[in-house]
Amino acid sequence: MLNREDMLELTRRMTPKRTSFTRIAGCYVDDEGYIDGTFNTNFLKLSLKDKETNIALAKTIPFSPTNENLKEYSFEENGSSQGNMRKLLMGMRSCGLKNDALMDTFYELVTENYHSYKPYAVFVFHDRYDIPVKAADKERLGESEEVYEYLICAICPLVGDYEPGDPECGFLFPSFSDRSCDLSHIAVYNEDIHSPHRELLEEILGIK
Repeated sequence: MLNREDMLELTRRMTPKRTSFTRIAGCYVDDEGYIDGTFNTNFLKLSLKDKETNIALAKTIPFSPTNENLKEYSFEENGSSQGNMRKLLMGMRSCGLKNDALMDTFYELVTENYHSYKPYAVFVFHDRYDIPVKAADKERLGESEEVYEYLICAICPLVGDYEPGDPECGFLFPSFSDRSCDLSHIAVYNEDIHSPHRELLEEILGIK
């Protein structure tokens, strides 16, 4: 189960002044499911307007209702498709999204399996959060002892020429549990809990 306070700790930093996002990458997909272009940019080089727009997309995932729209799943290394996807995400995480071959592989896996009859975009964010040490009363004690390095993926319908709407689904990897990195779990987001994109879970992430 996800802890709401853990998610809020992440989202409190998601403002143009406080963000520590290092990079944003993604692709645009046409209504036939073909990739229509990709991008890969240093987040700090974005304009203020673009920072605000993209932070809002990323923030949707961890800020959504915990254990309702955002649910945690086991995501362990093994020989299955889940293990292969986990290995891919670990590689994307460790290179900070800078390896275009890994990113292209990820986009291909998404576009081959994602169910959509309209254009959409895949956004991937990379962040490193220096987790501050806190006392029992939640007062900050000093410098961090752990860096939580993570990815946020948001899949969004396009509402104009390369203009993303609200994310339909996405994920946070690794999960953030008890104010620490949890490599054996992933938090998956669905905007519509009554008609979720199960292909994200089952076909893309390999979670059955």
